[in-house]
Amino acid sequence: MTRNFPIRIAIADDHPAVVIGARYELSATNTVSVVATAHNSTELMEALASHPCDVLVSDYAMPGNEYGDGLALFTGILKRFPGLKIVVMTMMENAVALRALIDIGIACIVSKSDMPNHLTMAIHAAYTNGRYLSPSMDRILRSTGSVGGKASALSVREVEVIRLFASGLSVNEIADKLNRSKKTISTQKSSAMQKLGIERDVDLVRYAIACGLVTDYGYAPPARGDETGE
Repeated sequence: MTRNFPIRIAIADDHPAVVIGARYELSATNTVSVVATAHNSTELMEALASHPCDVLVSDYAMPGNEYGDGLALFTGILKRFPGLKIVVMTMMENAVALRALIDIGIACIVSKSDMPNHLTMAIHAAYTNGRYLSPSMDRILRSTGSVGGKASALSVREVEVIRLFASGLSVNEIADKLNRSKKTISTQKSSAMQKLGIERDVDLVRYAIACGLVTDYGYAPPARGDETGE
């Protein structure tokens, strides 16, 4: 591909400090230029429509707003902006969900726990249709240790249901968000819990926090009576 510098970047994260930090890190190089920022999916879609860019740097989990987050958001972005490259910058440590990103064509993933210079390298790799995993992401995807075993049996859809439930959404809300039936979501949640050997919702949330699917400060318990979709 023809290389034109600077590379135009959009940054999306629901934590303003992360956006500011990423922007500061990228200001140290003259090969990239931040042309837009967003803090939720609605702002992001509006920014991408009005500010042409080459690479999107986005968090995986940005709860709320019109276009959701995670795989659903990224799949929608790739369909609407087919020439856009994506770098996912995340604290998530679930190998199943990370592999799902690669499966939909996102091959550049950076952990927020790694040194910030990895972000610049990931952007350059994405721009040239390359692959880049920061050290933590590479280790997670190569490892068959703590994330393996029972957790590796989870499907991508089950992982998404766990993440959204642990983020505080009810079974009904997850069904609406993912455009699936309430019964399907309840079945996927129950299946995931069975595979993990988990019986209580609180332990499912603890699992999601432990593997980086959600942050503990983002959790709000679902309404009583809606945990199983009954």
